[in-house]
Amino acid sequence: MVTRPIQTSPIAARPIQLAPSILSADFLNLEQAVRLLAGSPEPPEWFHLDVMDGHFVPNLTIGPPFVRALKRITEVPLDVHLMIDNPHEQLDWYLDAGADLLTFHLEAARPGARGAHKGSSATIKDLTPEEVAFVLALLERIRAAGALAGLSINPATPVELLRPFYQHLDVVLLMSVHPGFGGQSFIPESLSRLNAIRADIAASEASVLIEVDGGIDVNTVSPAVEAGAELLVAGNAIYGQTDPVLALQNIRRAVYNDCCG
Repeated sequence: MVTRPIQTSPIAARPIQLAPSILSADFLNLEQAVRLLAGSPEPPEWFHLDVMDGHFVPNLTIGPPFVRALKRITEVPLDVHLMIDNPHEQLDWYLDAGADLLTFHLEAARPGARGAHKGSSATIKDLTPEEVAFVLALLERIRAAGALAGLSINPATPVELLRPFYQHLDVVLLMSVHPGFGGQSFIPESLSRLNAIRADIAASEASVLIEVDGGIDVNTVSPAVEAGAELLVAGNAIYGQTDPVLALQNIRRAVYNDCCG
């Protein structure tokens, strides 16, 4: 796995990694924001990049040129999260741009997401054999390009739908808010969903990193880790603070119940 050295949490006895979300950074001073954390005494293991198309979620953000530009200025691996209707058409764009981890949504399991509309999360309740095959093919494309393959689900999509994919995944990303905008509160039910994912991964005997995205801060990071999260995305809790370096350090320390100075 392409990451920097990581620390171990005594809470869950597994490696814990942090991924500041660029979505919450100052886009007018983005290079400075990235270099600030990348050059800090305790740099993040990843930078998280949210790609939104204005269709799958009600927001519009960045594209491949943005990923390519960030790749030129930092050695911190890029965690690229596609919140788009048509990942099958765009995977290669982001792989070519330099994504180290590329994640798409299970709800986009066929061309065009089912149930997506402005103001809500796309949700599915089942998968056809054809859709399972579609997802597996996309995961294989990512891995064949040398990147880590991730699969994400929204808050109302059953976690059981992930089971056919664990042997083909590097990362599973659980949304703990309804995707589209930063600064939302952590959905408490996400903790039981993290526990269920952890149990399913153990039963599958696969090696899959559990990522959680949404509402992570000094108060929610420890419960999320206890429930199974190993890679934690934090946006507003880092880049929305006066001192992002200190905010990043405090989130790390919160995992050790030693926060916050």
